Amino acid sequence: MEKEMQKYRALNQLAEQHGNVIFGGSGDKQIPLGELQQAFSLDAQFYNRSFADLSINDAVQAYDACVSKLHPENLFLHIGEADLDGFKKDPAEFDCKYRDLIAHIRSLDKKCNIVIVSLKNYEKNPLIEEMNKHLKYIADSERCEYGDIAAKRVWNPKETKDVMSFLYYTGFVHPLKGKRPVWDLIKILFCYEPACIV
Repeated sequence: MEKEMQKYRALNQLAEQHGNVIFGGSGDKQIPLGELQQAFSLDAQFYNRSFADLSINDAVQAYDACVSKLHPENLFLHIGEADLDGFKKDPAEFDCKYRDLIAHIRSLDKKCNIVIVSLKNYEKNPLIEEMNKHLKYIADSERCEYGDIAAKRVWNPKETKDVMSFLYYTGFVHPLKGKRPVWDLIKILFCYEPACIV
């Protein structure tokens, strides 16, 4: 983890503040941000500060070292996959640590919009389903946005791009420069993979 932190600290010297930051685990490290940003003409800055096997136990330290100086406008928290065993033993402790992380983030940056992203649960694993219920409850009680990506969704990226282009070129809205709804960003960032695309 220390090696990843050093890399992110170096990248932060080049990064702009007030962008969108993905803060998650192993699977999130593979999100092709550059390609998605280009394909969907996302004007805002996007940064991936995800760690292999990031646990809620290490999240505050990793946030302080690699995310806090970015002062993200939107922070996509996708933490929990590495915590399933601990959650099974003591869900209340997981909830408490997750709330502590949110409180810590807000103590450093009151303007940050925190978005809690559920775990994918394509195989309908009951433990993941239960954790996602807890994440939803935490999001609601802590006034965070919640992005539910648990179930596979039919998503056609070409059709999505075509609709966005149509709206832009006909002058109804200006989606390429304006802020996007968080759900659109979640769909683009976390549901791009071949398993979700038809």
